[in-house]
Amino acid sequence: MKKICVAIALALAIPGLAAGNDVIDKAAKEKGAVKTASGLVYIPVKEGSGDSPKASSVVGVNYRGTLPNGKVFDSSYESKMIPTFPLSGVIPCWTEGVQMMKVGGKAKLVCPPDLAYGSRGAGRDIPPNSTLIFEVELLNIQ
Repeated sequence: MKKICVAIALALAIPGLAAGNDVIDKAAKEKGAVKTASGLVYIPVKEGSGDSPKASSVVGVNYRGTLPNGKVFDSSYESKMIPTFPLSGVIPCWTEGVQMMKVGGKAKLVCPPDLAYGSRGAGRDIPPNSTLIFEVELLNIQ
């Protein structure tokens, strides 16, 4: 009973936490979805055929990041340049999820707050304790 009361108190005290859990649970039920031990939900959209990156790799990707309500907070699709990132320097959700991909593949990563920006959020666009959804296309490993 005490655990239930604490969970309800946390959900009320941290806006969006309960909604974020619903998003994670719903995503985990999608066809082909894999929920990892960390809480990340990886949903393959298109299988790649190349190599998979390591946590120390630098990758070229196209991506779109949205909040659960569908609001886009970041996207590389409008840019003419391919963004590159060291997987050791991005949010934990990306470090883990992109390693599950192969070059040429596309996936949806549903990131719980503790694998994203947590209680600090990120600027004006990502509120604290937000579950984030990314569509990621792995274009290359450098």
